[in-house]
Amino acid sequence: MYYLIVYDVNKKRVAKVHKTLIGYMHWIQNSVFEGELTPATQLELRGKLNKIIKSEEDSIIIFELGEHNYRAKKILGIEKSPIDQFL
Repeated sequence: MYYLIVYDVNKKRVAKVHKTLIGYMHWIQNSVFEGELTPATQLELRGKLNKIIKSEEDSIIIFELGEHNYRAKKILGIEKSPIDQFL
């Protein structure tokens, strides 16, 4: 499955999150990564990220991408700007 990950984390943890994601995905711009992950690898990565962030302060959004749009959205931590629909 192809994923897009975006994050907004405290500056104390941003380098750790970035370094962790670099090991799994392609860095496409500040706080944004994309890439192919197996289901097991995606769960492994989520576990590592959950250990780094503080869920009451930080936000990581993981989009599962289909061919033309995302299929599901998983949020680790707080959702800063909830939306009902993604265009």
